Amino acid sequence: MSKKPVSNSHQKEGGYWLYGLHAVQAALKNPLRQKNRLLATQEIFDTLMTKLERPLNISYEIVDRMMLNRFCGRDAVHQGVALQVMPLPDPDLEDIVKRHGPVLILDQVTDPRNIGAILRSAMAFGAAGIIMQDRHSPEESGVLAKAASGALDSVLVMKVVNLSRIMKQLKEKGFWVLGMDAQGEVLNGQNYKKRKVALVLGAEGKGLRQLVRQNCDEIVSLYMAGDIDSLNVSVAGAIALYEIIHSNLI
Repeated sequence: MSKKPVSNSHQKEGGYWLYGLHAVQAALKNPLRQKNRLLATQEIFDTLMTKLERPLNISYEIVDRMMLNRFCGRDAVHQGVALQVMPLPDPDLEDIVKRHGPVLILDQVTDPRNIGAILRSAMAFGAAGIIMQDRHSPEESGVLAKAASGALDSVLVMKVVNLSRIMKQLKEKGFWVLGMDAQGEVLNGQNYKKRKVALVLGAEGKGLRQLVRQNCDEIVSLYMAGDIDSLNVSVAGAIALYEIIHSNLI
């Protein structure tokens, strides 16, 4: 254990600092995650050690919160811990479809906090995984991982070049593809009981792109009693996921 000054020069190319207790704990438990270096206050390090089932096999340093502010940013809610990691490897489509639960497809959703919130909902409601476009989605980052609160290391995330192509492949595997849009028919989870479902969420503000919409089997919306006709993409995704999952449980 070292208390010497820490330098960003140690960061490996392509890696980033992931922070927050839940995010760091999930990454440390994930065997697929390459972990390079842990920084933590003494209190949080002791807490982590009570939650992990195996000894740490990475270098770690006990530091103060001011040092963590330098790495994570003064406004980051790091909770006294940061972990230097490499991005997770992309799963194959087969890795996702062999799991139970709906598949989420994000059509150019770009806000890392929204994606983090969607990951949390995917984990909470048992989604099989998330698929998003490679060129129009944010890279893994501390902000995204913190918003996901550990779900980034639990939910499979696949990036692809062509969403329409992957939607067709899902259909060939027996999935019914639902696109979310305010103008669609109200979503009724009972209609998809015991069916394999892929749920497509459009970009913030723009919604579904035309080609993506055309490749959906059905366009659905959420029932809303008030004057608001749309919700934040992460909120809409959570409600739709719950409706689909809950209907398969009753």
